[in-house]
Amino acid sequence: MTAPAPSEVWLVDPGARPSPPPEPAVDPEPFHRTLPGYAPTPVRALAELARELRVGELWVKDESHRLGLPSFKLLGGAWAVHRLLLERAGLPLPGAGWPELQAAAAGAAGTTLVTATDGNHGRGVAHIARLLGLGAVVFVPAGTSAARIDALRSEGAAVQEHPGSYDDAVTAAAAAAERQGWLLVADVATGRDRTVPRWVMEGYQTIFTECDRQLPGPVDAVVVQAGVGALAAATARHYLATVRPPRLAIVEPLSAACCLASARAGRRTSIEASQASIMAGLNCGTPSLVAWPHVAAATTVFCAIDDEWARRAMRRLAAAGIEAGESGAAGLAGLLALADDAPARAALGLHAGARVLIVNTEGATDPAAYRAVIGASAAAEVGP
Repeated sequence: MTAPAPSEVWLVDPGARPSPPPEPAVDPEPFHRTLPGYAPTPVRALAELARELRVGELWVKDESHRLGLPSFKLLGGAWAVHRLLLERAGLPLPGAGWPELQAAAAGAAGTTLVTATDGNHGRGVAHIARLLGLGAVVFVPAGTSAARIDALRSEGAAVQEHPGSYDDAVTAAAAAAERQGWLLVADVATGRDRTVPRWVMEGYQTIFTECDRQLPGPVDAVVVQAGVGALAAATARHYLATVRPPRLAIVEPLSAACCLASARAGRRTSIEASQASIMAGLNCGTPSLVAWPHVAAATTVFCAIDDEWARRAMRRLAAAGIEAGESGAAGLAGLLALADDAPARAALGLHAGARVLIVNTEGATDPAAYRAVIGASAAAEVGP
């Protein structure tokens, strides 16, 4: 067994956490249930890993196939487009579903949606645009893999590779929207536009509404990955509203740990690291303005991991019959890294009877990269 890869952990004093921001509770799941091909994604038990990690139960919500795409991201993109187009058309939101969205899109013929992505959000926006007969332009940071660009183009999107980081692509997409009169469907709030990123974040809560029905009981700890923090914020929003909220751990790449840096600073902050992790969907340098307050209010443990942890987690999930890309496996990767950290275990309540939830956020979105990690020899690895 090789030495453990580097990781960094920041524990939060629960008494020092800020209060969560008050926001109206809007449930996106009834809308999602009207989408063509909707079905809840499965929750799978990982009994062998639970024993190795010395917890009672370990469950993974498997988002490797969601509404015809290999990630959860369509949930946020579709909900944001739904709310955006209905609002523009002056149509009421309560009770509106796919037929009403189609009608609103028909009245917005010729409209182009634009966004930035370093993972799967752009594909989700492009997919919903194609289904609605709208145009889509997606900005990606330099170095985005050919497989991910091809996937965007397969949805009919025009792809613009922008020099620099994901944050630079976000800025370029917003400028193009203002210049061209396009509709910006951003999943990160950095300045004036906070409404649409809030809707994207809101859309992800369907994952946990489904979990409430699928799991045999409440969970004690949730370990979830973060890029700009939208999924983590959706996790926080959902569980902070429950009777006994589970403890929350946030996982990021070492080279893009903007949430950990913000927690350490006591305020939302940006990082200047290379953001070149194989966990491409998490290569973000600044937490979203609308996500960070929820993340700060709920998180017990921030964990930044080396890429080797993601590779290990991918292999472990593959051995359990679950396809997970590099970002998808990050939740398990963080749990593996935290398993032997005594202070983190205590903070998260990872005892022999604990029930733990992770989310596999994507399948093999870059097939070549996936094959490079999941080989015949690598699949034999059994240690965490």
